[in-house]
Amino acid sequence: MPSKTVRQSGIYTLTSEQVLPITMDEAWDFFSLPTNLDKITPADMKFFITNNPGSETYEGQIITYKIGILPFIKSNWITEITHLKTPAGIHLKKAFFVDEQRFGPYAMWHHEHHFEELENGNVKMTDIVNYKMPLGFLGQILAGKLVSDKVTRIFEGRRQILTKILG
Repeated sequence: MPSKTVRQSGIYTLTSEQVLPITMDEAWDFFSLPTNLDKITPADMKFFITNNPGSETYEGQIITYKIGILPFIKSNWITEITHLKTPAGIHLKKAFFVDEQRFGPYAMWHHEHHFEELENGNVKMTDIVNYKMPLGFLGQILAGKLVSDKVTRIFEGRRQILTKILG
């Protein structure tokens, strides 16, 4: 399903789904490794992690980045993992984690990463991103469409990268 964005009350919500031909354990191992975010972010974003987040995701974890928001303009971005449910246990077919912006280019950023094991053993990954433009109405008028299109392109780019990496 292509990424879809709606706007309500000044908050944008992007939803993106992709079925991956991997197991839940493989999906969790890949997506819960913070440094893999570099691998799945399109190169034109000039995105890189600036701290050492370690080899696993956990609640309370802080991850710092640099990101290209416009040509020749980079921003610091700090997110925190606020919620986490691992696929531990033999019968758990769902897992998720949430990252929220603590400092960065948005007035608000809340990104849910959901993983669901399907009956055929594949995994459906669903990203739900809620974000708000900085500078209120002025930010919306000046850059709302531009930013919305860019966020959509990021997730469409991730879809293509993940297809290459994971099949």
